[in-house]
Amino acid sequence: MIPFKKWFGSKPLSAEQMERLDADNVPNHVAVIMDGNGRWAQKRGLPRVAGHHSGMKNVKKITMAADSIGVSVLTLYAFSTENWKRPKEEVDYLMKLPIEFFPKEIEELIANNVQIRMTGWPEGLPDYTLKAIQDAIEQTKNNDGLILNFALNYGSRKEMLSGVKQIAEDVQSGKLHADEIDESVFSRYMLTHPLPDPDLLIRTSGELRISNFMLWQLAYSELWFTELCWPEFTEQDFFEAVQEYQRRARRYGGL
Repeated sequence: MIPFKKWFGSKPLSAEQMERLDADNVPNHVAVIMDGNGRWAQKRGLPRVAGHHSGMKNVKKITMAADSIGVSVLTLYAFSTENWKRPKEEVDYLMKLPIEFFPKEIEELIANNVQIRMTGWPEGLPDYTLKAIQDAIEQTKNNDGLILNFALNYGSRKEMLSGVKQIAEDVQSGKLHADEIDESVFSRYMLTHPLPDPDLLIRTSGELRISNFMLWQLAYSELWFTELCWPEFTEQDFFEAVQEYQRRARRYGGL
């Protein structure tokens, strides 16, 4: 039986669920495309921003659920480089969510030894958004438990192009020889370095695509999709995804 940790404000697993989870096969890194906030709100006659607010409140619950079973890294796709195309009112609301989320939840995250990180480009983010995130990173930098990594202003194609350009510059300057470039070296030029590649990708809302998220890093990740929108995705649903992950055989191209 997995030695589950206690966490605040979430529902504990039943004995049956605990028996189903294999303590030796918990995904080390889980990535989540938190999709469907706007649609969830619209189905209820609410403005799209209400869905984003409900989705924000779900972040802590899933973080603590992941931490409770021994996940080491949880990456949440919070805002893509393409999301700037959305209506200004919605973008402005999204940029203010970190100001609300971190002050409200930071003490509990610290109490659970969670470390905050960000993957993405700070350029272009409002100063107040960046400050809220940087303050949370600073406050949790000495924690050594679960890494809660927010992919914010992140796009995988831009990431890979940026990495290729940096590699070309390093080869030209003599810092790197072309014959040294392999998968391991290329990975070091990704924004996610030194985090491990995700073992499991979860996407909510029924969409069956990757949406420019960690295209390099997801090469051998297990993919799990659900019709549930992010605000209604519960701890139990998260454990169901992990259970499905544990039922799969990961062969990495072998037999």
